[in-house]
Amino acid sequence: MQRFTELKVWQRSHTLVLQLYRLTSGFPAEERFGLTSQLRRAATSVPTNIAEGSKRRTSAEYARFLNIAEGSLAETEYLLILARDLGYLSSEHAAPFLGEVDEIARMLHHLRLKVEAPER
Repeated sequence: MQRFTELKVWQRSHTLVLQLYRLTSGFPAEERFGLTSQLRRAATSVPTNIAEGSKRRTSAEYARFLNIAEGSLAETEYLLILARDLGYLSSEHAAPFLGEVDEIARMLHHLRLKVEAPER
């Protein structure tokens, strides 16, 4: 079994978390316990669930954690849209983040399908 740190989807989601921490440090102070915290927690949940799932005993358990990561990534996407629509982030600044979320979502989906596939 491959270590989770070697998975491209984990590496990219970890990098996204680091970028989002830097981004949210510039959000208004009144959002510290609101949008800032929520966005950081949602984004952090993605690589965390990939890592945790990779150590589960069965493929079904691993797939379940990958699905949780997919849900957290969808939450991250919405929160980025909200930050953009609230004016904390310009459309031009949001676009690369949303593009990366979309690519990570594709990667996660394919990994989950691979994990769910019956072994031959």
